[in-house]
Amino acid sequence: MLFEKAVSYYRRACAEESIRRWSKGCHRPTRPSVGTVCLKYRRIASTSGTGTRMKADTGKPGATAAEASHDKVRQQRPSGNAVTVRDVARMAGVSVATVSRVLNGNDKVAEELRDQVQRTADRMGYTPHAAARALASQRSTTIGAIVPTLEDPNFAVGIAALQKRATEAGYTLLLASSNYDKQEELRQVRTLTAHGIAGLMMVGAQHAPETYEILHAKRIPYVNTWVLDDRHPCVGFDNREIGRIVANYLLDLGHTEFGVIAQRSLESDRAAGRMAGIREALAARGVKPPQEQLIARSHKVMDGQIALRMLMSGARRPTAVVCGTDVLAFGALVEARSLGIDVPRQLSVTGINDIEFSAHTLPPLTTVRLPVEEIGERAADYLLASARGQQAARVAPVPFSLIVRGTTAPPQGSGASASRRRRKQ
Repeated sequence: MLFEKAVSYYRRACAEESIRRWSKGCHRPTRPSVGTVCLKYRRIASTSGTGTRMKADTGKPGATAAEASHDKVRQQRPSGNAVTVRDVARMAGVSVATVSRVLNGNDKVAEELRDQVQRTADRMGYTPHAAARALASQRSTTIGAIVPTLEDPNFAVGIAALQKRATEAGYTLLLASSNYDKQEELRQVRTLTAHGIAGLMMVGAQHAPETYEILHAKRIPYVNTWVLDDRHPCVGFDNREIGRIVANYLLDLGHTEFGVIAQRSLESDRAAGRMAGIREALAARGVKPPQEQLIARSHKVMDGQIALRMLMSGARRPTAVVCGTDVLAFGALVEARSLGIDVPRQLSVTGINDIEFSAHTLPPLTTVRLPVEEIGERAADYLLASARGQQAARVAPVPFSLIVRGTTAPPQGSGASASRRRRKQ
């Protein structure tokens, strides 16, 4: 067991030493001697007891050798030298055949070794031959886009606007879906970058760390959408503010018992931001936190139905339900009708998105209108400008608005509700 650990440590050290030499301009990195490795690296016992860390002479206290090498590769990598499978093999300390099997998706390679090779290739910015030729010729006319789901009408509208803008500029769009799974998104990023895309649009800012590493290593422009985050190029809006605006509107109507039907925040930073905004607005007014029914990944009409049924079966029945999407709100309206609940007299319901059918439900849905076409257009403008080497705004906020329709009203029995009934009479 001890011998296996020593071999594993030596192979990792070889890979990191090779990356260090290559980043300084050596085109054919070689395996360092045991003495070189021992002099350059020393084991540092982890204070947490979870393992050991290798410390390199990087000038960054506590930095791992992998982190240091990644920084050096990004800063010093010769711009004119394409990375080959042979280069990856030397740096990973494995054979060319092993690298080929890993990069071709062969599952017969041990998982630990496969991860080691893939991380090395990602840090080096390895690109397959077809993509390398496109990038070298500076004639790549393809951009990529990854959305969490193809079932959300809003994403479809945004992608259509992105594609229209790209087509007008002579570019082709490659589209993929992650199903709200970071690892699936990472696989799609590797696939799209292997096709030599000139830029990539993603949704949200919450991605696997390797996703950003790949895009930086390969110098591929990217833009996050549906979110504002000054750490990355983005086109979107303040999701926390959306939650605050909806909650404050319902509070102003007199509601104090709230329910929320939304996507799990671990799978969507947009949902997390909106939920945080709702809680902040309620706390500022001294109102109890909302009851929550969180939907994992899929958010269909049926999910809204099931979630509302659970909310209304509890001891605290809400008088207002905030839904994370219009589709979930449709489900809530259907279930309210089946339960004999009068919307909006007995229950107010709101959505977010303002998709086409929201104005035609019975009653018409109160919701938040998001400028999804503008998001797609401005994301395309950023990627196209970046691909041409032009300057573009890194953070582009877009406006949103609350659309009040027929699914919201003061709670039954409140003074505002009684006044409203008298006006109708």
